[in-house]
Amino acid sequence: MSKNEMLAKLELLNEWEKIIEEAKAEAELIKDEIKAEMDERDLDEMVVGSYVVRYKTISNSRFDSTAFKKYNIDLYKAFLKQVASKRFSVSY
Repeated sequence: MSKNEMLAKLELLNEWEKIIEEAKAEAELIKDEIKAEMDERDLDEMVVGSYVVRYKTISNSRFDSTAFKKYNIDLYKAFLKQVASKRFSVSY
């Protein structure tokens, strides 16, 4: 791929990422409106047409690695595992 082709691809990528961000922001606004309406009606589930909308409080338990690290640093280090991955980024 030539530099001009790469530049064109990067510019196209930039345009699509802007469109995606705008769409995500709009979707979040719509979700917030739906959540606000459900809160106002004091509902955690609502059936509208063929849609079932749920907005429920969920509880779960997670391991607090930061607290564990402070409590027992040696044991924490003994169970650390190195993981390799690749990261793609473009700076505008």
